[in-house]
This record gives sequence, structure tokens and C-alpha cells, in this order.
Amino acid sequence: MAETELPVVGFHPYLWGDPAQHSGLPPAIHAALSGLGVTAPARPAVPPDAVRLPPVTLSEAARAALTAVVGAEHVDSGHDARLGHTRGRSTPDLLRLRAGDAADAPDAVVFPGSHDEVVAVLRACAEHRVAVVPYSGGTSVVGGLAPARAGFAGVVTLDLRRLDALVEVDSVSRTAVLQAGLRGPRAERLLREQGFTLGHFPQSYEGASIGGYAAARSAGQSSAGYGRFDEMVVGLVLATPRGTVELGTAPKSAAGPDLRQLVLGSEGVLGVITSVRVRVRPAPGERIFEGWRFPSFEAGAAALRRLAQAGTPPPTVLRLSDELETAVNLADPAAALDGGPGGCLAITGYEGDPAEVAARRAAATDVLLAAGGAPLGPGPGESWREGRFRAPYLRDPILAAGGLVETLETAAFWSGLHRLRAAVTEALTAELTGQGTPPVVLCHISHVYETGASLYFTVVCAQAADPLTQWAAAKTAANRAIRSCGAAITHHHGVGTDHRAAYAEEIGPLAVEALHAVKRVLDPTGILNPGVLLPPAGG
Repeated sequence: MAETELPVVGFHPYLWGDPAQHSGLPPAIHAALSGLGVTAPARPAVPPDAVRLPPVTLSEAARAALTAVVGAEHVDSGHDARLGHTRGRSTPDLLRLRAGDAADAPDAVVFPGSHDEVVAVLRACAEHRVAVVPYSGGTSVVGGLAPARAGFAGVVTLDLRRLDALVEVDSVSRTAVLQAGLRGPRAERLLREQGFTLGHFPQSYEGASIGGYAAARSAGQSSAGYGRFDEMVVGLVLATPRGTVELGTAPKSAAGPDLRQLVLGSEGVLGVITSVRVRVRPAPGERIFEGWRFPSFEAGAAALRRLAQAGTPPPTVLRLSDELETAVNLADPAAALDGGPGGCLAITGYEGDPAEVAARRAAATDVLLAAGGAPLGPGPGESWREGRFRAPYLRDPILAAGGLVETLETAAFWSGLHRLRAAVTEALTAELTGQGTPPVVLCHISHVYETGASLYFTVVCAQAADPLTQWAAAKTAANRAIRSCGAAITHHHGVGTDHRAAYAEEIGPLAVEALHAVKRVLDPTGILNPGVLLPPAGG
């Protein structure tokens, strides 16, 4: 299924994506789980309608103020709305819901229909001391949708799904204005109708939205060619309890610090991004994906570095699986390395007009051949592309079978990349093995730059008796390993609550204090996503 054909899916509190696409586990995955000691299914999930929610604490006065802004039909305190907006999509989030724990459910879900309504809702919540969780796609995997409740009279989720328009396309400047509630597939479809593409396809594409892309500095699979989402944004509109901030009057400016970059990645703690102006590209006329084999991860990484530093436009997609991920093929369940033993699989993808594709492909082929790569043709590449968005559908049945699967990512300069991979792999393996659940730890280079790259880890093991404590200990060990290498605590998943302490360590106390100062100006009562991204002031 091509990216633009993916459905705009409904929402199930326990299942990823389109429920109709869930078909259970392939026999090979069942066999792999057995080899990891998974011998019995986990406890069955509590049915959604049987999950008990905490009492609504929203006062009548606060509810009346919200209703006055958006209308009674757009303030929902029903069971399904509250449960469906409880936390995000990390494995711990899902484990808690499957166990019937919905303690973080909001008191109500509010659906504003315009930027002005968002501002008015924030002002009402500030007046009534109600915490606000900005929500567009709900695909956070780092605890970005689980705010701290202490000190607040209630919590509401601000769902931006009604802000789902393509407002404007400037074909001369090649920019488009997109509202924050647009889901990825709909945004791409609307742009394709105008002859353009955003070129942003993260693995969360089915569920994620424009606002989430901006708030978490998303990086899609095609970042080598199209760039990260924060690199695409040339302007944005931010709603705060004190009013509106509009940023971006030109592509670049020397007028002080670029405040767009302060808002991008702020995860809803400084305000609610309601729309962005983004760079778009002409819809590609040709698309080719290929596979390459390298004898080792080190050899493949050296080839990718040479390609990123070659001075010529790189492939649109460029990634490399390590030996274990290549063998297990979780990153590409349908493809194999042409029956050959060992080695690492690299994927290169090219999009654009035919002449551009031919030029990029020829230049990359010369570099990869010179670096010792063996071309595998389009089979593995096309198979990876076609299966790219099916991989998340494996997680839910793995959890149901008694397995534990989770991912994490980081980034480093090229000179420290191999040390980082070894440190994180060793930390995860030692911690989980010590708990009696030896894991499989897979790794791939997911995004490349002239100066470095991102590493993406997938961890699979048997669930312990307490899988939440099990993963928390493993994640803490991985975070320590990342920080010991001086690497970024996150490359594209965001900070949320999971990375909050490590992020504070990464940037230092003075920078944390500066961010708190900005928050005090824009959000004086501290209602916006409290506890996310920033540690408590003075903590």
C-alpha cells in the first residue's frame, strides 16, 4: 500500500491503527518468541468498556466556561472519549490500559474549531486552574500525554481534530499552510491534489498529525531527501493563555534568535501550535527503492557516512540494519537478503522527477560500490517500503502473547556512533538478562547527516511478572548508557516524561531555568502539559 493510500483510521485504546488490519502473529514470530522464553499468553486485556475511570473532578463552573467557548457538543466527558485520550502509544501506556489502569484519563475532551477558540479555551482553563493536554494524533511514545495533576482542579485534553484544513498553497514559494489537527494521510492527499508533497512519512504516519510533527520535532523515513519536519517549518501560529504568537515572516531572518525553533519541539508546554507554514516539494514522478548488502555494520555505516559527506544530493531514504536486525528481519518482515548468509541490509530510496532520480541514484551507486556494497536490486527495497507501516501492527499481538517489545532512539556524531551502539546494546542486554528475560536487541541507522546519524533500537523479550517495572529498569539503563556516551537522549521521539531527567542533564540547569522563564511568560499559571518536557521549577 502506498503512503498516500493509507486510511485515516479510527481509534482503539489498545490497538494500533486500523483494527481491520490486525491479523495476529506470523508463525515465524511465534517461533522467535518461544525461543525467548515466551511460553504462555499474558493476562487477557481488560475490555475497554470494563475499564474503570477516575471520577470527573472538573467543576461545573469550569465546564460551563468551556461550553461557552466551543459549545456543549464539543465538550465530552463520556467513557469512550476519556479512555481514548488516556496517555499515548508507548508499550508502558498500552500495558497499563490492558491491565485496566486509566488513572491518567482526562476529565473531559474539548474539541475547538478554530485558533481563536483554542486561545479562549486556554484562558478559561487558566482562570479555573485546569491543566490542558494538547492532542492531535495521540501517538506519543515517551509519556508526552500524561501530565502531572497535582495542584490543578482538573485535566482536559484539547483535541485539535476539527482543525484539519489545508489553508493555503503558495505554488510560487512552494509553501503550504496546514492546520495542526490534520492527520498525515489527509495532509498528503490534500497536497497531492495540488501537485505537491510534504514528503514526511514517520512510522506513526497513520495516526500522527501535523501539530505532533511540529511539537516533537518529528523525523520521517525520507528525512535524507526531504529533511526533518522542523527543517520544513518556515512559520507557525501558537496559542497561549495570554494570546497569540505568530512567527515566520520570511524563510530566514537575522532579527534575533529564531523563536520558531524555540516552539518546535516544545511538546505543548509553551503553547498550542494551531497551524504551520511548511516547505513543500512537487509530487515525485518516479520512486525507486533498492537494497544493498554490506559485510558488517561498521562497513555499512562507513558507506553511509561517505554518502552523507559526498557533497552530492543523497538518496531520499537511507538506512542500515545491523547484522541481527537483518537476520531477524523485524524491520522488513517480508524481505530477505536474496538467500545469502550474514551481512547487513541497507535501504536506499529515490524520489523526484526521472532525471533527478537517475542522477541521485547514479551518484549514490558509485559511492556505495566503492565502499564495498553489493547491490541487491529493487526487491528488498520495495519490500521494505511496502511493509514499512505494517510493523507497528506486530506489537499488540506480541504483548497479548506474553512478549515485551519496545523501541528507543538516539543520535551521535559519526566518531562516537559505534561506541554508542555497543553501550546501549550492552546496557539493555545486561539489565533484562539480569531480570531473567534475556532479550533480542536490534539496531539500525534510521537517519543520516553530514556529521552524524541516529540509531534506532528494537528490544524484544519475554514479559516478566511486572512488565512495567521490567521495562522501566531497562529504559533507565539505556538512558544512562546514552548519556555516558554524550549522545542525544532523543532524536525524534521527543522528551515527554520518560526522558525528562536525562534531557535536563543533557542541557544543564541554567538552560532548564531559561526554559522555565519562557514558560512563566507564556503560561503564567502552568496549565500547559504540566510535568512534560521540563522538570518541576527549582527541582
